[in-house]
Amino acid sequence: MPSRRATIKSLAKINLDLRVLHKRTDGFHELRTVFQTISLADTIDIEYERARRTDISIDDPLAIPGNLVLKAAQAVLDELKIHARVHFRLRKKIPMGGGLGGGSSNAAAVLLALPVLAGHSYKSPLDAERIAAELGSDVPFFLTGGAAVGIGRGTEVYELADLKPEPLLVISPGLHVATGPAYQALRRGLTANDSSSRINGFRAFVRVLASEHSAGAASPFSANDFEAVVFRQFPQLQTIARKLSQLGMSGARPGVRMTGSGSAIFAIFGSRAERDGAEAVLKGNRVFGRYLVMPAALVNRGSYQRLWRRQLRQHIRTDQSLWPLHSRYEK
Repeated sequence: MPSRRATIKSLAKINLDLRVLHKRTDGFHELRTVFQTISLADTIDIEYERARRTDISIDDPLAIPGNLVLKAAQAVLDELKIHARVHFRLRKKIPMGGGLGGGSSNAAAVLLALPVLAGHSYKSPLDAERIAAELGSDVPFFLTGGAAVGIGRGTEVYELADLKPEPLLVISPGLHVATGPAYQALRRGLTANDSSSRINGFRAFVRVLASEHSAGAASPFSANDFEAVVFRQFPQLQTIARKLSQLGMSGARPGVRMTGSGSAIFAIFGSRAERDGAEAVLKGNRVFGRYLVMPAALVNRGSYQRLWRRQLRQHIRTDQSLWPLHSRYEK
């Protein structure tokens, strides 16, 4: 059988809202969050060939330790009970360690693309979700993209209505915020006295989001519990957030938040012109000119799934209603 190839865009995410409630008995923390895919993306070239023995390799210039691409590929082949030679080439654009979910997105991309190239499908979509949850807390979200509520440790995902594709800037100062110490600094025990207020605040944010269909309009109601502790440790992040909040060009301030446990900060603008104007101001600034200033846009679920259909179009069945996508090579 000849090899099959595909080039995949693996999108980043931001957390429009993130509340940490209490520590769970399994060692994780109980979360409430709203995920949103954005257009910032890594690129993954995949080459698949059926073989008698499995050989999975990757061309990764950054030599990422424990790369989830390799773990995801092995998990897929094990689940489908097949052997293959699979080679990846990973081109990173999503900054690592910034809370943008690049590694999780890469893993989900493999879960979606590799069965299509292999000519197999999961017995149930729940199988893909189970494997995704085993790989990492953010991975299940990237199986569908768009806007979604994440609860539990983030692996239980519920789709929200599509939001407007608003423009944003993502600022990455190149700082690495260790996730474990960030959770410890929150001092959440097995019970938290203020959990009900956090849940109520989260529900209010989701209601506004659903009514406005706009992340920018809802941003004043949002929160990220990590900001209080991470901004104390890294004051420059608070400086970035403050500067971004001042860059609205029409009197309306952009919605500004840190994503995940940091260190990337994003600002959602009312128009592309305002976003581009803010980008020019930041890149001309002596301090901000040293940071990565990346223009992007929100990507809704419909656009996310259309992207996947385009990049796998030569390998998928003509029935476009199927999700996850099914391979035309299936017997």
